[in-house]
Amino acid sequence: MTFTIIFSQDSMREFKKLDNLTAKRLLDKLESIKENPYHFFERLAGREEYKARVGDYRLLAKILPNEKSIFVLSLGHRKNIYKK
Repeated sequence: MTFTIIFSQDSMREFKKLDNLTAKRLLDKLESIKENPYHFFERLAGREEYKARVGDYRLLAKILPNEKSIFVLSLGHRKNIYKK
């Protein structure tokens, strides 16, 4: 049951700003998340989005089970990500 990863335009812009090591860590985590997203993602309280931790960085995403896809809304450092 492999899910497809879809990036929003905002998340792609944020991803391109990251250093190579952090970007590689995020990509590696996304590869493992594709197999079972509910194991790695945690639902945000009072919202329909999910978060995944990758060191000091967070991925905010919507899981679309009918389409078998994970829509990455935003990513960034944990101190700034929830302010958007």
